[in-house]
Amino acid sequence: MEALGLNEIRERYLSFFESKGHLRLKSFSLVPHNDKSLLLINSGMAPMKSYFTGDEIPPRKRVTTCQKCIRTPDIDNVGKTARHGTFFEMMGNFSFGDYFKPEVIPWAWEFITKNLEIDPEKIYVTIYLDDEQAHDLWRSVGVKEDHIKRLGKEDNFWEHGTGPCGPCSEIFYDRGEKYGCGKPTCGPGCDCDRYVEFWNLVFTQFDRNEEGEYIPLDHPNIDTGMGLERMATIMQGVDNIFEVDTIRHILDYICNLCGEHYGDDPQKDVSIRVITDHIRSVTFMIGDGIMPSNEGRGYVLRRILRRAARHGRLLGIKGAFLYDVAKEVIAVSGDAYPELREKQDTIQKVIKIEEERFDATIDQGLNQLNAMVQELKEKDPDNHIFSGEDAFKLYDTFGFPYDLTKEIVGEQGYTIPKEKFDAAMNAQRERARAARAENDTAVWADDPFNPLGSDAVDTFFGYQRLKGDAKIIGLIVDDQLVQEAHQGDKVLVLLNQTPFYAQSGGQVGDCGRIESEDGESLITVDDCRYGSLKRHIHYGKVEKGDFKVGQTVYTNVDELKRYATARNHTSTHMLQKALKMVLGDHVEQAGSFVSPTRLRFDFNHFQPMTAEEIKKVEEIVNQAILKSMPVKTFETEIDKAKEMGAMALFGEKYGHIVRVVKIGDYSIELCGGTHLQNSSQAGMFKIISESGVAAGIRRIEATTGMNTYLWANKIEDVNEKASAVVKATPDQLIDRLYELEGQLKDKDREISSLKHQQANSEVKDLLTEVQNVGGVKVIAAQIEAQDVDEMRDLSDMMKDQMGSGIAVFGKTDNGKVNLIATGTKDVVAKGFHAGKLIKQIAKTVGGGGGGRPDMAQAGGKNPDALDEALTQAKSIIAEQLSAE
Repeated sequence: MEALGLNEIRERYLSFFESKGHLRLKSFSLVPHNDKSLLLINSGMAPMKSYFTGDEIPPRKRVTTCQKCIRTPDIDNVGKTARHGTFFEMMGNFSFGDYFKPEVIPWAWEFITKNLEIDPEKIYVTIYLDDEQAHDLWRSVGVKEDHIKRLGKEDNFWEHGTGPCGPCSEIFYDRGEKYGCGKPTCGPGCDCDRYVEFWNLVFTQFDRNEEGEYIPLDHPNIDTGMGLERMATIMQGVDNIFEVDTIRHILDYICNLCGEHYGDDPQKDVSIRVITDHIRSVTFMIGDGIMPSNEGRGYVLRRILRRAARHGRLLGIKGAFLYDVAKEVIAVSGDAYPELREKQDTIQKVIKIEEERFDATIDQGLNQLNAMVQELKEKDPDNHIFSGEDAFKLYDTFGFPYDLTKEIVGEQGYTIPKEKFDAAMNAQRERARAARAENDTAVWADDPFNPLGSDAVDTFFGYQRLKGDAKIIGLIVDDQLVQEAHQGDKVLVLLNQTPFYAQSGGQVGDCGRIESEDGESLITVDDCRYGSLKRHIHYGKVEKGDFKVGQTVYTNVDELKRYATARNHTSTHMLQKALKMVLGDHVEQAGSFVSPTRLRFDFNHFQPMTAEEIKKVEEIVNQAILKSMPVKTFETEIDKAKEMGAMALFGEKYGHIVRVVKIGDYSIELCGGTHLQNSSQAGMFKIISESGVAAGIRRIEATTGMNTYLWANKIEDVNEKASAVVKATPDQLIDRLYELEGQLKDKDREISSLKHQQANSEVKDLLTEVQNVGGVKVIAAQIEAQDVDEMRDLSDMMKDQMGSGIAVFGKTDNGKVNLIATGTKDVVAKGFHAGKLIKQIAKTVGGGGGGRPDMAQAGGKNPDALDEALTQAKSIIAEQLSAE
């Protein structure tokens, strides 16, 4: 048996099944597609469930894959054992109603014994109790009778409730007696380390109904899974996955970083294994577009990454380092998964930014956590429960995932009640939801028209037209339901039907007019919002005349503002697509605001956009506008919309029927807002600003149409005024500014030179005032300096001129005093201490200060006492020197 590398085993497996008529598919993304039952792909068949259920037609009836997978239920054991991991690769061959046992069992045997050249004597298999077909097939290929073991439903029958199910056959490798438990019953399925299960063949041949009956399928399926890392341990003759060639490469790199040798210290080995496993998961997750966050799969990523970062600290690694280790993951896996190489820069940037964010708070968090534990020990030594509320506080304040806190306190013998942590988390979410509701009046919890009952509802026809008749069914003035509203009243109006769009989905409500039939009465509408029954509530003022409940009126939406808003809303869709094209598929909408004057778009991204990226996004959006693509809106079932590729807001709840906005072949999204009919109607798109609003959230503000024209006029006006100030034409402005900048630098240099000359002159004058105090040159004088910096420069120049000595200077300015004292190294050695000196004489001028032995500063409030303080300084210097 050849000691094949992990990458070679993968290639041999896929090539072998290609030779058997299978279509080799790339690994699916770790992010499940149209499968809400999974947060992350955790098995080889998970991405192909729809092929097995018949909901989708497979590209071929025979398929083979090597699927990247993440599993985290056993994350607490990762590192503590040499077997557990969060990331693994699962090789598989699948038949969707094509071949069955007579083909797959001989193929499995051929691959194991011929292709991999594993000794047949080392192979054992298990089968379901009464699966005689599998038994006979294994015997026919050469497996001995005593190498076949029959097991029951719990071990060798695959089913989950009702639906497709069937027996399975597991294949084991015998590592030898030295790995066994010594029991007479030891064999495949034993808990010891002798028999390693590496391949499971699932024979999906029944359909289990509600009555518990197993109905044979007309077209049975095959689903197999071989753990690549586990197969590599067998082929390479190593004890665990961390010693497999590609994984050992990563482990050794980590050991070099921390200066440790794997195998010397069991505790440090735990940390080394944690980092080795977790960096694989982190690298592959980010490669598939997952970003660190506090929700969903982003939270899984964050907790894995931060757990690894913390174990780096335990190994003595300072600062960010995981981003560097990630390149080693890419080095050993990049050939099989080219997306890792393509996204290497992004992967490393995301990891580094997340590491640095955590690094900024981890020490504070650990100090707080340790203080909490210490307080627990002192208050109640017999209590081993760490508060779920405190665990949440660490999460909320320092970004410590629950699992990280659980692991740290667990090392000190404490457990955390998860339900208390979850309760605190849910309470925070409710507070946030309430705050959003308070700030976002799109839906009122307390609808002022509630007394009218649920029958008083309206119909929205504003997608089709902006004008139309309606009937008033409710009026509110001064928070009271009324039958009439009169000129001057601020009023809320409820109509039986309306063209006014109510504020929602980030889009502001419409403005416009409500008029009486004769045109004598008018309400100006400046906003429209939803009530709790999704009723359109119109905010307005009665400009003239009177209105009554039951009256027929004419509604008219402000067309200019509606279409200005539509320009911005359609442009947010084009913007989101452009951001994905430039920054990557990880970009997801995190919020938006659309009004007639501007658009604001928040999105997931890990760092500020560069000027080049902003320009590229602008270019893509404007090209989309100039292509004059039709903008179509239609309603369809949510599943059909997703099949079309429509983007939806993450976490948003949608009904069975959704509204879709499609911009040519460029963009398709679920959206209830108002839009253009053609992309060209957006005019020109211009990004005004790009900024950060929260960790991992960026914000773009932009304009379209006439607002971009007005913005351009404003910039042009600023350029013209600036040009006039510097006496240049607008096209010469930049050159003129560079010229002025050069002139200013020349003047600064000239001023600096003059100051230096002046200082030299002043120093020469001061040299005449130098006295001998205790055998040391001392100058204590009042000087004319602009500021403290100039005082420091003068004192340094004075020391240079004296060669050895002490300078004490003071200056007054606007009723304040500044003092500085300096001494050369040799006089400090003789006992001079500038800090102690300055502290004493500062009291004389009504101030305070201090500093080092060689330099100190002080300030005061009594300029009249400066001469006294300088005289005092000489006496103190004499005392210091004589004391020495």
